[in-house]
Amino acid sequence: MQSENSTSATGATAQSGLGRTGNLRTRILSALVLGPIVLLAVYLGGWIFEVLILTFAVLAVAEWTRLVEPDRSRWIASLPVAAVAAVLIADFIMGATVSLLLAAILTVALLGYAWMSHSDHRWLFSFGIPYIVFGSVSLIWVRGDPEDGLGLLIYLLFCIWATDIGAYAAGKSIGGPKLAPRISPKKTWAGLVGGMLSAAAFGAGVAVAFDAERPWLAAVLGMVLAVVGQIGDLFESGIKRRFDVKDSGRLIPGHGGLLDRVDGLIVAAPVFALFHATLGKALAWW
Repeated sequence: MQSENSTSATGATAQSGLGRTGNLRTRILSALVLGPIVLLAVYLGGWIFEVLILTFAVLAVAEWTRLVEPDRSRWIASLPVAAVAAVLIADFIMGATVSLLLAAILTVALLGYAWMSHSDHRWLFSFGIPYIVFGSVSLIWVRGDPEDGLGLLIYLLFCIWATDIGAYAAGKSIGGPKLAPRISPKKTWAGLVGGMLSAAAFGAGVAVAFDAERPWLAAVLGMVLAVVGQIGDLFESGIKRRFDVKDSGRLIPGHGGLLDRVDGLIVAAPVFALFHATLGKALAWW
């Protein structure tokens, strides 16, 4: 009897290990397929990148709507998708100023709707759409910079990706006190510091590669973006915990939903765009 239990336990352990290996393999394959497509669109810029962001925004808003308002009818659920598409198409045709104005009007309308409905779900639903819209418009604006758009967007992407890698590595190897145990039990303060240092290193490296004026400032900004990106990650984790779901969707095999992969980026993008449009240009940092 003891031998059978031991065998069962061993089998379960082996099966669990195979499950983790299979999941890791799926994640890697998904990254290998999607990564080059995204980077090619970033490199080419123009309408190709804009179509990529439009596609992302529409899918992300649909994902958010399913997450916070799962009982909505299809007709009602299509309204936020249409609104977001209209804002981004306005960006393609008339530029960022018009699209940001439309996004601001949409935000005010949604918050008014949430206030009148007296529902916690309505607040979350209303807040999520501008969260995606402003992030998407900011990415298009950054890439659209006629002189430095490619370098700036590569810098932003590398800072956020480096944050995730550095945070994971430091959190696993060092451990220690939890960053926000009620929201995301696996995140640690050591992970946050590791992510900041990693973002600083990669950010400075990208700045040097693109002949930026002040790589040291790029390193400092990288650490700030790492913190902002982690806030975005925690925000999305808190929403998922609020609705008791593991992933925001199932669109990307092995990774979950779109929002699971870009939660830090779409929060960091408006902060980065605002910095570059104001202090960044004044300091000629890039």
